[in-house]
Amino acid sequence: MLDRTIAPQINPIESINFEAPASGKLNNVPFYHMREVSNDTCRFDLYFNAGKIHGTKSLPSIVNGLLLSGTSTKTTNEINEGINELGAYFESGISVENAVTSIYCLRENLTKVISILVDAIADVQFPEKELKEYIADRKQQFQIGLKKVSVNAQREFQKKLFASDSLYAQITEMEDFDQITRDEIITFHKAHYINGLQKIVLVGDISDDEVKTIEKTLSIFEKAATNNISVLSNLPESSHIEVKDAMQSAIRIGRILFTKTNADYLDFILLNTVLGDYFGSRLMTNIREDKGYTYGIGSHVVEFEKTGYFVIGTEVKKEVREDAIREIKLEIERLQSELIPEGELELVKNYMMGQLLKSADGPYAMTDLYLSALLNGKDLSFYNDAIHAIQNITSGRLQELAKKYLNWNELTIVSAG
Repeated sequence: MLDRTIAPQINPIESINFEAPASGKLNNVPFYHMREVSNDTCRFDLYFNAGKIHGTKSLPSIVNGLLLSGTSTKTTNEINEGINELGAYFESGISVENAVTSIYCLRENLTKVISILVDAIADVQFPEKELKEYIADRKQQFQIGLKKVSVNAQREFQKKLFASDSLYAQITEMEDFDQITRDEIITFHKAHYINGLQKIVLVGDISDDEVKTIEKTLSIFEKAATNNISVLSNLPESSHIEVKDAMQSAIRIGRILFTKTNADYLDFILLNTVLGDYFGSRLMTNIREDKGYTYGIGSHVVEFEKTGYFVIGTEVKKEVREDAIREIKLEIERLQSELIPEGELELVKNYMMGQLLKSADGPYAMTDLYLSALLNGKDLSFYNDAIHAIQNITSGRLQELAKKYLNWNELTIVSAG
């Protein structure tokens, strides 16, 4: 009989049995297919070389938002109705370096939905009516955004974080919306969508014959050229943006960092978690729980293709802005001057192991893990390396990293409010 007064034994995680998608090529474009899906659902992603660094005046974002705006034979309503009638869901997004379109649907409808999607993107005409309405909507959203302290802080932070490269540092201005022409949009679309397909990702139990059908449908797109990525550096200085009638101040503090290829990456991720990347972190404990300056604060590591950055972000009552920045500095200096207690370190290790298990739950999540590692030339063994790093890191090693990468005089500090 089970004795419920005795706690079950806790066995440490040694490794995770990751499943990688099959890799190959469709029309000479890298193709990744995760077949091990136990239900009838699918996800289909197209990655294009159409990120924000590839155009000015908010052009990449405008083009991405208008991909389903209408073809030579279909209106935007007809395109969306066709997707909806097949029970599919479409979304598109744009990052600094690329743009992604995704379709979620049942596998029985996948080839039909892809046919609609590819026709919509390849034959998009950017109708004047849709273009004007979309730009007007974007302008209105932009005006509203400029009244928010978080938006102003992020804009200034972006300029100074990427100070060494004008493409990464560029931000949208109001006049940009009126300067964009339809000819520029058409030219960008051809260069970065028709001739800019970077990779194809499919999650779903699809037959080889269906894959061949998809390959034929995608033949209109050309493989993207290789990008030359700049070496980035941030301006280590402090600045404040005044925002009229603001009740709060937004704070951004960070620096250019690195990607998964760096030998310090895995250990720094644990250091970042201690500092601000979970609810019990030091920043949350001090600035939210103890001081009551904010509802939330966090620190994150963001990755690009060849580089990355570290950032702390929060919004506080405007009268305590300087106090909050001072407390953030104090927490960073504590990591540099004091060893993290073993109990706290063990708690964070267990938390990170749980998050890693959660992030590997199911074929969709496993595919995303693989793609994240692939971005920096890694494979799924990277995550078992992460398990080993988490289990073996010491407080002394974390203190060493805090001294190396979190020097206050090397950080970009921006506030708005």
